[in-house]
Parts: sequence; structure tokens; C-alpha cells
Amino acid sequence: MTDYTVLLPALNEEGGIASTLDRLNRLDPRPEVIVIDDGSTDRTAEIARQKNAKVISHPIPGGYGRSLKDALKHATYDVIVVTDADGTYPVERIPEMVSELEKGYDLVVGARQGRHYRGAFLKMPARIIFKWLVEFTTGTYIPDINSGLRVFRKSQIEPYLKDLCNGFSFTTTMTLIYLLTGKCVKYVTIDYHARLGKSKVRMIQDSLRTLQYIVEVIATYNPLKLFVLLSGILFLFFGASIVIFILKEDQFFLLTAILFLIGIFVVFGQGVQAYITARNKRT
Repeated sequence: MTDYTVLLPALNEEGGIASTLDRLNRLDPRPEVIVIDDGSTDRTAEIARQKNAKVISHPIPGGYGRSLKDALKHATYDVIVVTDADGTYPVERIPEMVSELEKGYDLVVGARQGRHYRGAFLKMPARIIFKWLVEFTTGTYIPDINSGLRVFRKSQIEPYLKDLCNGFSFTTTMTLIYLLTGKCVKYVTIDYHARLGKSKVRMIQDSLRTLQYIVEVIATYNPLKLFVLLSGILFLFFGASIVIFILKEDQFFLLTAILFLIGIFVVFGQGVQAYITARNKRT
């Protein structure tokens, strides 16, 4: 099997990192493991060194994505595995996922299942919205858009690092970019376990930031989709105005419908221009 490097971002993960590293060290062949201590105030880095992992330390938290970008510079091997230090992912499945990558895929993602993945009820609306937006943009069914267990090649991701965010949205934007640039993505169903320690995700702030980065990536790689979506929303208002005009015979709604119709053509035209500009930049 191809040699590979496992990247393990960690922020105050002393409760779960020892167990995760023990499980990684039992893999055959044993991988290179790089722990990115992202400004931890506990014993995360100390435990990682005791478990013979290579440790990169940030003096202050820089973000999940920033940690991965830094670690990629220190990875010995081209094949890269990303997982979490909190015991949620079945790292025993990594050799299987590496084997899938060797079949010619560009990205292999562990698609999570189980009650711990479904998690808090409040997370579901944001997850559904992001999933729908990305699937609409790519035209592809995506079982798990932001899984933290994934396998890819360093040489393939490096050209896109500038467009990948420094926070938790790194995995979401990576999935989106790979699909928008025609990469082959494989999903492997995995069980998702209970977390060891406290989550660092801030529900509202990180959700808004994720939405921001999704929109930025779409605007960069396929802006026409954004304008199609906006045109579709305007079309709904146009249709509603026409219906109200027919029912009430109020000229105000006819004028409103005309304005929405003009808006549809303007927005769609801007989308075509943005698409042509983005395509020319890439070529």
C-alpha cells in the first residue's frame, strides 16, 4: 500500500487525542502522523509527542483550515489523510479509503451515519441548506458535504489552497471545489461516534461563515449558478405579482411584475458575463 500522512488538527483535545493516536499507531502500515496543536492550553501537544507524533504548534488558534494548510507543508507523502482528534471517526477504515484513492479517485470521503452524526436538532437546518446549495451548484448528490475524514493527494489540492478557508469550512469548500473542477469523488459510508471532549464549533458564527465561503467559491468557480438562483427567486415574485394582478386587477401589481421581469433579464445577463470572466481567468 502507498505510504501516507495523517493530519490531525487539535485544539484542547487532551481527552481524546491519546486514544486516537493509539489507534492510528496500530494501523499497518503505520502512517506518518502530524498533529497541529492550534493554540491549545491543555496537554494536547505533550500527549501527541509522547505518542511519537510529529507536532506543529501555533501560539494562538488560527483555525481548522489554517492548521491543515500549515501541516501540508510538512507532510512527507503525497497521499494525505485528514481526521479529527476527538475519537469520532473510525480511523481503522483509513487503509480501505487509501486503497479507494489508488483506484483513480481524486478525493475519498467518509460519509457519516448514526445518531451522533445527526446530533443536535438545531444543526439540521443549516446542514440541509448548505447541502442543498452545494448540490444545486454541482448538480451532484452529496451524502456528506463536510466530513472531517477524507483522503486526497497533496499535489492536487495545492493549487486550490488560496481559495480554501482557514476555519471549519475548509472541508465544505474543498468538496465544492473538487466537484466544480471535475474531480472524481468517492463516498465511503462510515459510523460516526460520540465525541471525546467539548466541541469547538460555534453554531451561528461558524454557520454564517460557512455560507459566506460557499458563496465565494461558487462565485469564483461557477458564478452563473448564483445568478440562476437569484433569477429564480425573482421569477417567483414575478409570478406572484401576475397572479395578484389577475385577481385584483390592480395596476400596481402589473408594474411590479414588469420590474421583476426586467430584473430577471438583468441578473441573468450579469451571471453570463460573470461566468465568461471566471472561465477566462481559469484558462
